[in-house]
Amino acid sequence: MVNHVSFIWNIAESLRGPFKPAEYGSVVLPFTVLRRLDAVLADAKEKVLEAEASSTGLPEMAREWKLRAASGHEFYNTSPFTMAKLVADPADLRANLSAYLAGFSSNVRDIFDRFEFDKTLNKLAEKNKLFAVTEKFAQADFHPRTVSNIQMGLVFEELIRWANERSNETAGDHYTPREVIALMVQLLFALDDDALSKTGTVRSIYDPTAGTGGMLSVADEYLHSVNPGIQLSLYGQDINDGSYAICKADMVIKGQDVDNIRLGDTLTEDHFDDKTFDYGLSNPPFGVDWKDQRAFVDDEHAKLGFNGRFGPGTPTVSDGAMLFLLHLVSKMRKPEDGGSRMAIVLNGSPLFSGGAGGGESSIRKWLLDNDLVEAIIGLPKDMFYNTGISTYIWVLSNRKTDDRKGRVQLIDGREMYSKLRKGLGSKRNELSAENIATIVGLYAGFEDGEHSKIFRNEDFLYRTITVERPLKLTWQVTPERIDAVFEAKPVQKLSEVDASALRAALSSLVEPVETTWTSRPAFQKALKDAANAEGLTLPAPLLKAVTLALGEQDDSAEPCLDPKGKPEPDASLRDTENVPWEEDVDAYVAREVLPYAPDAWVDHSKTKIGAEIPFTRHFYQYVPPRPLEEIDRDLETVMDQLRVMLTAVER
Repeated sequence: MVNHVSFIWNIAESLRGPFKPAEYGSVVLPFTVLRRLDAVLADAKEKVLEAEASSTGLPEMAREWKLRAASGHEFYNTSPFTMAKLVADPADLRANLSAYLAGFSSNVRDIFDRFEFDKTLNKLAEKNKLFAVTEKFAQADFHPRTVSNIQMGLVFEELIRWANERSNETAGDHYTPREVIALMVQLLFALDDDALSKTGTVRSIYDPTAGTGGMLSVADEYLHSVNPGIQLSLYGQDINDGSYAICKADMVIKGQDVDNIRLGDTLTEDHFDDKTFDYGLSNPPFGVDWKDQRAFVDDEHAKLGFNGRFGPGTPTVSDGAMLFLLHLVSKMRKPEDGGSRMAIVLNGSPLFSGGAGGGESSIRKWLLDNDLVEAIIGLPKDMFYNTGISTYIWVLSNRKTDDRKGRVQLIDGREMYSKLRKGLGSKRNELSAENIATIVGLYAGFEDGEHSKIFRNEDFLYRTITVERPLKLTWQVTPERIDAVFEAKPVQKLSEVDASALRAALSSLVEPVETTWTSRPAFQKALKDAANAEGLTLPAPLLKAVTLALGEQDDSAEPCLDPKGKPEPDASLRDTENVPWEEDVDAYVAREVLPYAPDAWVDHSKTKIGAEIPFTRHFYQYVPPRPLEEIDRDLETVMDQLRVMLTAVER
């Protein structure tokens, strides 16, 4: 493998000058695919040409079937050219290359179209590099007898890694660190090794944010190391043309069904809406809004509810990561069909953002209610190329073992890392093989300890109660408050005559002595009497507006009562409390609220159920501050050093 990668990258290095290092991938990746396909189709070349010649007049579907059957693959090439024939005619190389590419089946042509290979070929021709590059690739022996699908896949993955590291783009947009993928893959399969090692095992794996296919490739590599005879079907979708092309090319090289990799926005164009899978992996974008997809997602949520993907709710529009989580869950097989396990990387926000009743909280509650959260693993910071934020792997399953049912495992791997000798973008840390083994061991062991904690699902649920306090007001009429009354909308709608009468009525309550009312009924009686004296009747909306404008909060006043004689709540004193799920609300209020506000009560009609997973809190370890004596000694030591330095300067 190393020899093949070095050979190809030496070709890339020969491009220096006309091409920047960030552009090398646009040349060597599609050329590697082209040479591999050329070698794969070589043995059946004559059969395909004969099938094409005899397909005149056939319907397109029949022709397609005939050509695929002749090639022995899900793709073919009807051009008479091979790469050897192409380099034999240097003068017509550019035109012949176009004809050769046009001869591929549409599912392969799509790869080269998304690579924008024509532009690359034109630039190579313009810089007089086309023949040299084509000739060198034609010399590479990529025939399946020499390089197996697995070996070729490893070569291509290494080329992808090299290309990404040399790219000036944000690597994290389409490339998840390989060791993070390795951890996710091992977590995904850790509890299934026995079943996966059996003869005749057939499994499917899906990545809705496939990028360049790294997760699918590592999963494929791992499972074939466990069981070389396993039959795997890999499925993926991505929105980015370049990433999609690389992923699709990687699947072609591995011998996978090329039609299982699709291009499109997973949230709005689910190309596998009729399929479910044994396993799923995903690293969706962190903190990216979904404004462009909002109309579609909201429409699906409203019309399909739980028959669609987003039944539990939708998160705030500023971060769509939880939409991908729900999408992944929708791809689980039913438990009676064997169930599924999925792993997804998310930032910290999905653990706790949003209050009770909100979209994020409702999604978490639904996941817990349905016992789908198997484990959450905290990763070290500075693990990804485009962000240094905290990240977490969520392991989701609808086929938990009996000891895990109704339980969630939290694993703290935040301090399990090795420092990179040289940073790559925001990436400063990496997971060593030992770190991965430790985390996977904690997951498989399923025991409480310093870095692993087991909780019941309901431990993450809570009730948000609304605590009310009675409205207590006093009323005093002053010239300043009268002016405030006339700023209220109902008062502003009065005619000039009525407004004048109201002002006169209010002024009569000022003289001769300012009076303070502590009872609303008493104040409103005085107000009505004054208004009647001016020939003005106060309808209910106007009476309420004037009463509110002249009232001032005062704890010594009598509570204001509603028509049923119950205290009215003061909106300005309204508060909420989060009560743990298992705790009695009345007992909580008696302990936490009433000692400080004896007149408070709970409005149970406003109670909401929420869910949050305070990961950091559960692993917090208190570190006491240093003793003052120790700090004083250190300060004195520093002062002594300064005195010595000052003495030296004075001399």
